[in-house]
Amino acid sequence: MRPKSTRVVSGIQPTGNLHLGNYLGAVKQWVAMQDDIQAGGGETMYFIADLHALTQPITPADLRANTIEVTATLVAAGIDPDRSILFNQTRVPAHSELAWLLNNVARVGWLNRMTQFKDKAGKNREGASVGLYDYPVLMAADVLLYNATHVPVGDDQKQHLELARDIAAKFNLDYQTDLFTLPEPLVSTAAPRIMSLRDANAKMSKSNPSEQSRVNLTDSDDVIADKFKKAKTDPDLLPASVDELDGRAEAKNLLAIFAALSDRTPADVLADYAGKGFGAFKPALADLAVAKLGPIRNELTRLLADPSAIDAILEKGAARARDLAAPTLQAAQEAMGLLA
Repeated sequence: MRPKSTRVVSGIQPTGNLHLGNYLGAVKQWVAMQDDIQAGGGETMYFIADLHALTQPITPADLRANTIEVTATLVAAGIDPDRSILFNQTRVPAHSELAWLLNNVARVGWLNRMTQFKDKAGKNREGASVGLYDYPVLMAADVLLYNATHVPVGDDQKQHLELARDIAAKFNLDYQTDLFTLPEPLVSTAAPRIMSLRDANAKMSKSNPSEQSRVNLTDSDDVIADKFKKAKTDPDLLPASVDELDGRAEAKNLLAIFAALSDRTPADVLADYAGKGFGAFKPALADLAVAKLGPIRNELTRLLADPSAIDAILEKGAARARDLAAPTLQAAQEAMGLLA
């Protein structure tokens, strides 16, 4: 069923133990969208992409635990399951069903152009799973199923959203229908790209073997402070303008984190610290991070003490999602001649 107003749909993989980069790059933006979109009469839907997680090696126990942990993290960070529809893919079988229907609309040539498959498969393309190759079609189903009007995307997902639009347009043309909405990208200028605290040329990542490279949302106050105080920097003073930070990747990264955590622009932050060294800047950043992340960690710890309550949140959201998905799936089946 087409929404009468804006409907934002986005997903996150259950990798477990989310870090500062995940929070500032996605989760914090989701919370802001929840408030802004709903203030305008729109709707927000957020899902845990557990089906997508199967495209990479993961044990069943870890997948289950990570799904609960990521859900709890979203709630702790401010996603309200009474306002947003929060669920995991598996509880809504229509995701898988629509993906199969769309597989017969998507073209092999389109998928061959997907750069993310080439990056993830590496030199072992012949040994990669069909799921990894077909990942973008399931992603298309994730958003087309709900006739999303807008989808938050980063640079690495823009190509996938274009594919979803191509699939929707071809389906509508082939079956002479206007069933699927062509979703528009929702690009947040406030979402920074957070880099490693040890090497600002690499993204902050859970896969980095160095714990000092990232701030986990489960870290204690002391650990958060220690990681920022030991973050790699340079000996120069902070300049008066952002342009003067070119070539100083670590300084630019810490400034971006400070700005994002304080809801200010990097230029505003520099106005307070121009001419000062990191001996003054890093302790202030550490205090800010503790103040912002500490409450999230505490709420996350409380929520994880009752996994059954998190499970209930997912089922409640899934029930709402199934109700929204059913008419779209049925209409697609009818259009293709599968149902009378």
